[in-house]
Amino acid sequence: MDTNSGTSPYERRKWTLTDLLPQPGTQEAEVIIGDLRSVVSEIAAGRQMLTSEMSGSDFQTFLRLIERFTAESNRLTAYSQLWFSEDTQNQAALTFMGQVEQLLTDMYNETLFWGLWWKSIGDDDAERLMGCAGDLRYFLERERAFKRHVLTEPQEKIINVKDVNGINAVITIYDMLTSKYVFELEVDGQRKSLTRDALMSYVHHANPALREAAYKELFRFYRADEIVLSQMYSYRVRDWAAEHVRIRNHESAIGVRNLANDIPDSVVDTLLNVCVEESHVFQRYFNIKSRLLNLPKLRRYDIYASVRRGDEELIPYGAAVDTVLDSFNKFSPKVGALAKRVFDEVHIDAEDRPNKTTGAFCYGVLPGVTPWVLMNYTGRPRQVATLAHELGHAVHALAAAGHSVMTFHAPLPLAETASVFSEMLLTERLLEREVNAEARVALVSAALDDIYATVLRQAYFVLFEREAHAMLAEGKSPGQLNILYMELMTKQFGDAVELSDDFQREWMAIPHIFHTPFYCYAYSFGELLSLSLYNMYKEEGRGFVDKFLKILSYGGSASPQYILHEAGIDIADAGFWRGGFRVIDGFIDKLS
Repeated sequence: MDTNSGTSPYERRKWTLTDLLPQPGTQEAEVIIGDLRSVVSEIAAGRQMLTSEMSGSDFQTFLRLIERFTAESNRLTAYSQLWFSEDTQNQAALTFMGQVEQLLTDMYNETLFWGLWWKSIGDDDAERLMGCAGDLRYFLERERAFKRHVLTEPQEKIINVKDVNGINAVITIYDMLTSKYVFELEVDGQRKSLTRDALMSYVHHANPALREAAYKELFRFYRADEIVLSQMYSYRVRDWAAEHVRIRNHESAIGVRNLANDIPDSVVDTLLNVCVEESHVFQRYFNIKSRLLNLPKLRRYDIYASVRRGDEELIPYGAAVDTVLDSFNKFSPKVGALAKRVFDEVHIDAEDRPNKTTGAFCYGVLPGVTPWVLMNYTGRPRQVATLAHELGHAVHALAAAGHSVMTFHAPLPLAETASVFSEMLLTERLLEREVNAEARVALVSAALDDIYATVLRQAYFVLFEREAHAMLAEGKSPGQLNILYMELMTKQFGDAVELSDDFQREWMAIPHIFHTPFYCYAYSFGELLSLSLYNMYKEEGRGFVDKFLKILSYGGSASPQYILHEAGIDIADAGFWRGGFRVIDGFIDKLS
């Protein structure tokens, strides 16, 4: 079925990046790079201004230079990464990304002095100057939170230079290697060549054998490259420990992420512990789902299977866009208008192409500039939720447009708030439209599948990372990570799901584990938070909209605890996180 068919004006197409940068190599692009060099020179020339006695007005002047540098470096970085994402085998894009990384590393090193100075001055002087910083106050507070972990200027420069051709290069090679896989699957007697996203659409298929075959084909490639991928991860983990634990003296590998997220270690521990304690909730769901699928026991191959009878009907791209925007507009016309900008300005690439980055993401670059969204749309119903999720990210970034480039990005634990809430709005809208009882069960089941994938699955990824980092620090071999992963899967699923050895390599197929260690608990945090917010919406009605938009409008200008306190939420309370699971229980009850 043509995923572009239908009467909607929206069509799958490649995005345009011209709002970021003219084509690299052109005169206009060189002017932008020249302007960036000029800003760096001004910053370097202002070094003599930086004293503990400097005036508030001089501090403001210097901060404006830092903002200009950040904005233009963000622009260059975003263009290079988005261009590379279009085609990970494009040598011109790869070369440009490397050039930008090297250029900006040199520039960061030239401007490194100011951050080290800021962390070194006394608390009284810092407080006086922050009083003049306006919207940048929280950014400056976060910089000083790392004062115990900074090194000397020459040491910081060495680390920056080392990373370009060191661990950053390893991660780029991981992306190149895994993005070029072309999977083969026989469907209805026809052999198909598929991207990973197209392959994974078959794990929702009604045919159990096809679901199993899709997973086996995925892991065939990861098994073939197991030694290389395991070694890449070992390098990632050892580099992380060497820099952050041994050199910078963070107390733990995960503590680095917690500090960056401005979330106390104890809160993260509470969140993860509650997820483990409440794993029985999803085990109950999987037992019910096995009955809905007429299976004696759910296999790991089956957990995302659609309970709708027969083959899934493909949804045209335009219809998917119309449905998502309709759900947004019903909640708030303002939210709908913000999301629509992504399409109006051609900032979305939804084509499913070979060598394109797999998965989906939203990239907010600058405040007020419409973010770019990537997905590989193949028409599967589940991808409508993916579209809603990524557009939620875009809405979040645009809602925070009133802040500085330094403070408009939401802190990581809140970064999933709008995206997950958007999925809930979509599910609500679809249930309102659907009158068929069997179809409603299928919609609830699909929503629970997504909630599982965002809450429990992500929490167990982080539990795996926490153990993996400790094991490799003790000198254990990368090969033992497969055993660890299977042990954690057994705890996660209990007796509700039958596991197969295929899945021992699943961790290798999770890019976040390589790219951004310990990122994934932000998904669990965001989903459980959004479930709580959705409950508030159901209780408060239209009055909740302004509260929700206020949370989004903070961006990254305040701590997660402060922002959520405004909504009456205490993230240190285990009962709050358990409350999210009670909402999940309520969804499961609809299937009983």
